[in-house]
Amino acid sequence: MASFTAVFLSSAFAACFAEVCTIPLDTAKVRLQLQKKTPPLSPAAAAGAGWAAGGGTLATIICIAREEGVAALWKGVVPGLHRQFLYGGLRIGLYEPVKAFFVGGAVVGDVSLLSKILAALTTGVLAIVVANPTDLVKVRLQADGKANTVKRSYSGALNAYSTIIRQEGIGALWTGLGPNVARNAIINAAELASYDQFKQMFLKLPGFTDNVFTHLLAGLGAGFLAVCIGSPVDVVKSRMMGDSTYRSTFDCFTKTLKNDGPGAFYKGFIANFCRIGSWNVIMFLTLEQVRRFFL
Repeated sequence: MASFTAVFLSSAFAACFAEVCTIPLDTAKVRLQLQKKTPPLSPAAAAGAGWAAGGGTLATIICIAREEGVAALWKGVVPGLHRQFLYGGLRIGLYEPVKAFFVGGAVVGDVSLLSKILAALTTGVLAIVVANPTDLVKVRLQADGKANTVKRSYSGALNAYSTIIRQEGIGALWTGLGPNVARNAIINAAELASYDQFKQMFLKLPGFTDNVFTHLLAGLGAGFLAVCIGSPVDVVKSRMMGDSTYRSTFDCFTKTLKNDGPGAFYKGFIANFCRIGSWNVIMFLTLEQVRRFFL
């Protein structure tokens, strides 16, 4: 059996590779989630606002690239890689041993969906408690160019970490931990447990083998479920991390509901699905190949 270090490193590599490929979609998603209802802007004002007012994913990406430069789409890539190395490596690397713990021994044959969900919830919580500071810095860097957020002007990821600690205290690195734990536990369960379940289900169907096509379908299914289930807590997490005026998770939730309506919790849904769907496909395809080659 492969060592935990080998499994952790292969998981971290797959997660980091998927992050680099999909972070422009994540930047667009964060900008869309941070949008709040405002008086209508004139076309000229909207053009200079640094985001696509009322626009969708593609419009937001084009507007960010035009107003802030193409490199702005990769804002947050460094803490994003920090996050995926820690969070991706831990949540995926711990999944099999934690699943074995819940079933009471070595995993042999089919495992119940409940055991898979419990294992994924557990590893999602453990991993994000460690990785929350990297998530906070990533969101702040991605939000920094938006017109109606606080301009912090961090020069980079390391500068952001040090500035937050100096100005807000080390505890501020765990801002948004509540919704982040909820979001990542839920999404991790939706991703890992559903990928595991979809793959198990497909392999029982005639004509399906443990190949790239099966991994692709299972990854798409996992990504879609993750977005449907996790979007509301993802929006609250992004808003709390991007705007420090919220007093708590409940405060952010109620203000978002009151000021922007229920639809706000699915803002950036298309960007989120493009991001998480493609992220899952790339990550699981990479992970399966890396594990097959090295482990």
